[in-house]
Amino acid sequence: MKNVETKEGGVSIDGNDAEEKRAVALFLAREEEIEKKKMQVREKVKFQLGRAEEETRRLARVWEILTDPMRKEVATVRKKIDTANREVRSLGQSCQKKEKEYREAMEAFHQKNNEKNQLTITLVEVKQLVKESEKGRMKKLEELSKIMDS
Repeated sequence: MKNVETKEGGVSIDGNDAEEKRAVALFLAREEEIEKKKMQVREKVKFQLGRAEEETRRLARVWEILTDPMRKEVATVRKKIDTANREVRSLGQSCQKKEKEYREAMEAFHQKNNEKNQLTITLVEVKQLVKESEKGRMKKLEELSKIMDS
């Protein structure tokens, strides 16, 4: 066997050129078949991944549909509770303030009422003193009148 240069510029071992060509052709055919299978597998994998992604999106949508109304309701109820709490707190403070004002006003009312009662009692006493004083003056006037008539 000796080395022979081919037209393509390569070196081949002297021997069966036909066998070598057939082996190369077979090798290239297998290589091409392997590439086709790789492409088929890639396509299948892409298809499966696409389906999986689509299923994942659909599952996410279904999950969102199932859970979203509950979340919205819960959020709405929480907002209402928070609003009610703020209003109750505000009204509680207002109520305490009004109760304090009411107690102070009632205390002032009772003080003024007691003062009025004391003044009324004093007025009644003064009226009686004035009546007695007028009676006494009338008696003296009558006595003076009798004394002058006599």
